Amino acid sequence: MRLPHLLVLALVISFAVLSAPPAIAQAEKNATLVGRLTDPSGAAIAGAVVAAKPLDSSGRSAQAKSGPGGRFSLTLAPGPYRVRIERTYFAPLEGRFALVAGETRTWNARLNLQPLSSNVTVTAAAEPQTLQATAAPVDVITRTQIDDRQEIFLTSALAAVPGVSFSQLGPLGGVTSFFLDGGNSNYTKFLVDGVPVNEPGGAVDLSDFTLDGVDKIEVVHGASSALYGSDAMAGVVQIFTRRGETRVPLITVESDGGAFGTGHGAAGISGLAGKLDYAVSAGYFGSSGQGQDSFFRDTTLSGNFGWTFSQGNSLRLVLRNNSSDAGQPGQTLLGPPVPGQTTGLHDFSSGLTWNFTTGAHWQHRLSGFEWRFLETNVSPFGVFSPRYNRAGIEEQSTYLFHQGGVTIGYDYEVENGPTEGRHNQAGYFEARRQFGSRLTAILGGREEDNGFFGLRFVPRAGASYFLRRGHEMVGATRLRVSYGQGIKEPDILPRDCGPQLDPERSSTLEAGLDQAFDSDRFHSSATFFHNDFRDIVSFASVASSPNCPAFFGSYFNTDEARADGMRAALNARLLRWLSISAAYAYDDSKVLKAPNAFDPALAAGNRLFKRPLHSATFSANARFRKMTWNLAGYYAGRTADSDFLGLGITSAPSWVRWDLANSIQLGHGLSTIARVENLFNRHYQIAVGYPALRLNYRLGLKYTWGGE
Repeated sequence: MRLPHLLVLALVISFAVLSAPPAIAQAEKNATLVGRLTDPSGAAIAGAVVAAKPLDSSGRSAQAKSGPGGRFSLTLAPGPYRVRIERTYFAPLEGRFALVAGETRTWNARLNLQPLSSNVTVTAAAEPQTLQATAAPVDVITRTQIDDRQEIFLTSALAAVPGVSFSQLGPLGGVTSFFLDGGNSNYTKFLVDGVPVNEPGGAVDLSDFTLDGVDKIEVVHGASSALYGSDAMAGVVQIFTRRGETRVPLITVESDGGAFGTGHGAAGISGLAGKLDYAVSAGYFGSSGQGQDSFFRDTTLSGNFGWTFSQGNSLRLVLRNNSSDAGQPGQTLLGPPVPGQTTGLHDFSSGLTWNFTTGAHWQHRLSGFEWRFLETNVSPFGVFSPRYNRAGIEEQSTYLFHQGGVTIGYDYEVENGPTEGRHNQAGYFEARRQFGSRLTAILGGREEDNGFFGLRFVPRAGASYFLRRGHEMVGATRLRVSYGQGIKEPDILPRDCGPQLDPERSSTLEAGLDQAFDSDRFHSSATFFHNDFRDIVSFASVASSPNCPAFFGSYFNTDEARADGMRAALNARLLRWLSISAAYAYDDSKVLKAPNAFDPALAAGNRLFKRPLHSATFSANARFRKMTWNLAGYYAGRTADSDFLGLGITSAPSWVRWDLANSIQLGHGLSTIARVENLFNRHYQIAVGYPALRLNYRLGLKYTWGGE
C-alpha cells in the first residue's frame, strides 16, 4: 500500500520541478519600473495614478498607485511604453521608456501644481499653492462655470465674485470700471497670463474684454504690491488662457445671435504635438445695441504656445489682441443722445517665459512682456487718441525645501504715456513655510524704485491654520489672516503739472473662516476686511503751467478714505445633479478727506463713489439627462453716484437682475447655446443716466471635436 503513495508523491514533486523553470523564466522576462513621486518642496505624493501604455502590440497596459511614501512599482513586459502620472491638483507628467527583459528602471518624478486647476492659485503667492494653503482670500472662476452660464464678457463672469462692483457707462461697449472691496477703479492690478494690462497709473477699461480662449480667472483680495508692485492696492485679477492638453486636437466652433441685432462667433483649436502644446482662439461679437448710436463691435485673437525641453525646463509664449468700436450716446436717461460720439480700443499683450531648474532645490523663471494700448475717442469736440505702452523683464528664483521655500526676484519696466515715460525697477522676496500639517505662514516685501516717486518699501504677511481636519458632518475648519500694503504710481503727466506726487498708498487687513460640512458637500466662508487708502491724488483748479494739459489746475496728494466690511459665501452640492452658490458683501466705505472735491457726491463724509453698501449673488446649476441649466441672480444696493450735470442726483438706485442659460447635448459633438439676460426685463441703471440692457437673448450651436 505504501508504494502507490510514494509513486504519487514522486510524480507531484517531478511535475512541480519541471513546471518551475518556465515560470521563473517568464518572471525573468518581465521588466520593472519603480520610483518615488514628490511635489516641488520634496514632500511625497500619495495616491497618484501611474499608468503605462505600450507603444506596440506586444505589451499590455498596466497601472499602479503611489503609496504613502510616494513610491510606486509597475511590472511590465519588455518593450516601449508611454507612462503617464496623474494626481488631483498636479499637472500630468509623461515619460517614454524602452524596457528590456529583467531590467529594473527607476523614475523619480517631481510633479508641479496644475496652474489651471480650480483648487490651485498661481496669483496669491510667488509660487503656485493649493487654495487650502494660501493665507490671502482667493476666488476662482473656471471654464466650466463660464460655459454653464454661456458668458462672453469678463465683466459678467467677475460680477459673481463677492466684493466686486462695476460702473458701466452704457449697455454695451460703454466705459467699464472695476471696484474691489472699496478700492478705487485703478486699485486692482489686471494680468493676462502674467502680463500687466493696466494703463500706467492703474486705469483699466473692461468694456471689450471677452472670454474667448480663457480657461480660468483668479481674484486675490487684499493689497499685493509686495509681489506685484504698483496698482495692486486692493487686489489682483489674473486671467489665464487655454493650454493644449490632448494629443488629439480639440476643436471648438460656435455661433449664436439674438436680440438687438446681436451676432457672436468663436473658434479654437488646442492640443499637444510632441514637446509642443498649443492653443489658438478667435472670437467676434457685434450688436446694434439699445437705442441710437449704441452699436458695439469686438474682435479677439489669442494664442498660447509652450515648448518642453525636459522635465522642469520649458518655454511659453502668450499673445492676445483685442479691438473694439463702440457708440457712446451718453446719459440718455437724462438728456438726448450725443450723435457721432464713439470710442475705439485696441490693446495687444505678449509675454515670453522660460521656467527652468538648477539642481534639486532651485527653480527659476525669466520672463519678458510688452503691452500696447490705443484709445480713440471721437466727440463733437474733436478726436483724442492717447497711446500707452509698458514693457519689462523679470527674473525670479525660488529655493525649495521640505514644506517651504524662499523666493527672490527683480523687475525692470519701462512705461510710456501720451507725453512722457518713466523707468521703474524693484527687488522683492517672499518666504513660505508649513509648520506641521496645520499651519502655513507667508512673509514678503518689495523695494520699489519708481521713476516718479523714488523708493518705497511695502510688506505683506499672512497665515493659514486648520483648527480641525476631516470629512465628517462637521468637516475641516480653517482660519486665515493676511495683511499687506499697496502703492499706486500717479498717471503719466508732464512734470510741470504741479508738485512732485507721492504714490497713493493702502493698507489692508483680511481675516476669515472657512468651514466644510457633510463630507465636503457644503463649503462656507466668511471674511472681514479693513482697508485704508491714503495720499489719494485729487485735482485742484489753480493756476497751472502752459505746458500742462490740465484745465487750469494741478494734482495733489490730498484725499483719504477707508472701507470696512465682510464677504460671505456658500457653495452646496444639494443633489448629484444640482448645486447652488450664494455670496453676500457688505462694504461700509467712507471718504475721510477730500478738500478738492469738485462734486457734492465726492465730499468727505459720503460713501465712496460707485461702491454699494450691500451686494449679493446667487447661482443654481442643474445637470440632468443631456441638459445643463443655470440660473444666476445679481443684486446691488443703492450706490453713491452723480449726474455731473448739476441736477442734484447723488446716488444710483438699487437693482436686481436674473439671467438664465441652457445647453443641450445633441450628440456627435453638437450642443445648443441659449442665454437670456435680464430675464424679467427690469429697468435699471448701473451708472446714473446710463440705461442697462433690457431683456435680451442669444441662441445658437456649438460643435466640439477631438480632445481625447
